[in-house]
Amino acid sequence: MEEELNYVAVTFKTNGFFTHEKPKDLEIIYDEVKTWEVKALDSKPAKSDNVKKAPLCTLLHLLAAGLGIICVILVSAVITVSIHFNTVMSEQHRENINLTAQTWQLWTEKTDLERQTEELTRERDRLNWTVGVIMEYQNFPVNAHCPQKVCKPCLEGWVLFQTNCYWFSTSDYWSDWKGWHQSRDECRKMQADLVVIESQEEQEFINNHTKCYNTALHGYWIGLSRMDTWVWVDGSNFTLMYWKTQEPGYKVSCALSLPQADPLANWHKSSCDMKNRWICETRALIKPD
Repeated sequence: MEEELNYVAVTFKTNGFFTHEKPKDLEIIYDEVKTWEVKALDSKPAKSDNVKKAPLCTLLHLLAAGLGIICVILVSAVITVSIHFNTVMSEQHRENINLTAQTWQLWTEKTDLERQTEELTRERDRLNWTVGVIMEYQNFPVNAHCPQKVCKPCLEGWVLFQTNCYWFSTSDYWSDWKGWHQSRDECRKMQADLVVIESQEEQEFINNHTKCYNTALHGYWIGLSRMDTWVWVDGSNFTLMYWKTQEPGYKVSCALSLPQADPLANWHKSSCDMKNRWICETRALIKPD
């Protein structure tokens, strides 16, 4: 630091008066006074303050800049994550739509295959049924069952009910009526047998297709007879009973269906030699759906 030298002249007064004349007896004393340069003294503190304040401002600026950079990074990260999330969600949504479409297509194809399988199964069963009916004939009457090469479930004059065909004797002449055994022979000539009743629906169907003739005791022979016990012509179990009366009847008896009686109580026990109409039954050539 530079120093400045100043010289000061000191004047002493005598008897209270100032004089311009230099007294003889006075001695001028020069002395060297060291002073600091004002500028130096005045500027030094300012420099000191600036030196002390500068680091604080710099740290604040750096901190602010750092926080700004961090905010920018965070915002960028959030934007990037949001874009990625939206992209992933969009892709997942598209995948879900595609998966739903594929699932629907698979379900539709599965349903179609099941339907086709059911149709093929029914068609197979119908064909097996028809083949079984044909195999019962020694000479299958193709022209009678399939006129103009179109096969029908039942022959002309027969009535279809469920999976069977029924033929009802209709002659009004006593000479055309037959006993139980002769009636059965007539059915067998047509590749059939006397009717076997297996349900209430079949019982009601038969009653609806019979009509009264001659006397109230005349009816239609059905395939039920008794030697020691009552049995059907096909050997099936005798479970359903629609008897008109519970009288024992003849020792050797056969069953009639009486049109005038209650539809659910019209079986009558009669001598097998009594002449009546009869009902034949056979399987339909084509099994209904």
